[in-house]
Amino acid sequence: MRWTIDESSPSPLHEQIASCVLRSLEDGELVPGERLPTATELAGVLGVNPNTVLHAYRGLRDRGVLEFRRGRGARVSPDAVARGRVAEAVRGLVELGRAYGYSPRALAALVEEMG
Repeated sequence: MRWTIDESSPSPLHEQIASCVLRSLEDGELVPGERLPTATELAGVLGVNPNTVLHAYRGLRDRGVLEFRRGRGARVSPDAVARGRVAEAVRGLVELGRAYGYSPRALAALVEEMG
């Protein structure tokens, strides 16, 4: 895994880390069931605070991409690839919507209308 972050990017560090995980899933570098580095390990490699890594991992857990198991760390969930693709598409939609003045709530209403 060669994950990098750009401290000069306007994107928050935790989002960059989450994007690295999602790209690794897309590229097949990570597979369902695989254990991710601990927050301390990854923070050391990336030169960030472990809480930043935990923030990224928790966000991915909340989206169903990762699972936390006591004593086993963070692992890629069984349906992570599909969820990761959808999450990336939604993130792109939110960025596009913001560029055109739409709030996430307005985008959700638009999606609901179309669904």
